[in-house]
Amino acid sequence: MTSSDITNFEQKTHRDISYKLESFFSTSGRERLLTLKLIEYFLLAVAAGSGMIIFFGQNNQNLVIAGSVGLIIAIFLFLINRQAVQEYSNNTNQSDILRKAELYNYLSANNNSGDRNSVTPARAKALQYCQTLIEDYKRTRTLARNLYYILQIATVILSGVTPILVLVDKLETGQAWLKWLPVICPAIASIVASIVTSFPFQKNWIAANTAVELLEAEQEKFILGITQPYRCYDASDFSQQQLQASQAIEYFIVQVNNIHLQQLQQSNEPQQSEKTEATASKE
Repeated sequence: MTSSDITNFEQKTHRDISYKLESFFSTSGRERLLTLKLIEYFLLAVAAGSGMIIFFGQNNQNLVIAGSVGLIIAIFLFLINRQAVQEYSNNTNQSDILRKAELYNYLSANNNSGDRNSVTPARAKALQYCQTLIEDYKRTRTLARNLYYILQIATVILSGVTPILVLVDKLETGQAWLKWLPVICPAIASIVASIVTSFPFQKNWIAANTAVELLEAEQEKFILGITQPYRCYDASDFSQQQLQASQAIEYFIVQVNNIHLQQLQQSNEPQQSEKTEATASKE
């Protein structure tokens, strides 16, 4: 075994150990994140229990005080825990991005970690940019989907209970506020239904989900180099590998921007069509 073979073997061993350590710390971070999530759910349960104690124990001053104190403490700890969850999520995402960026070093034919370190920061920056867009689209998807389902369920429930409230109104219950429910519930149902039809929550949800799928697919292609524009590790010459790596990063940024701009154009098309129709109607 020559000295170059020994050096390559040592470098490969060092990279394998580093990769395992990064995987271990990433797994540890996810376990901490799961623990913080469980604490968050527990604090939400405590806050809900304190609110029920305050509501049902209005006649008992001690219960109201105890419930109020428990609610304040639960909200305070919830806010602190929420900040910790956000920090751990950011650290975990950053660790994953760096690990994905260094995958190019493991796939290269001529493994020389010192020479490849010049490419890793650029790949990490490109992956960070793509991951930021993915997280933004995921938040948009979750918000639009939740609003759509909540408003649809509220419309169905309010429309369904209206006939029952009409029957309850005819009963002599002695409660004056019951007489207003058959009027208030249909009015609220009509408002909610108008909101659902006026704002394209379902369309925004589907568009954001499409963007997430496209961006994640493009990111995996870039990380693994499974398509020709990203296959920069199979060149025999080192300078050619560096050139192909730079071109792959540039191509990846262009593809990510194209996906993002395409989604923006699709979201702006309904507004432009509405303006065109409004202008035509005025003329």
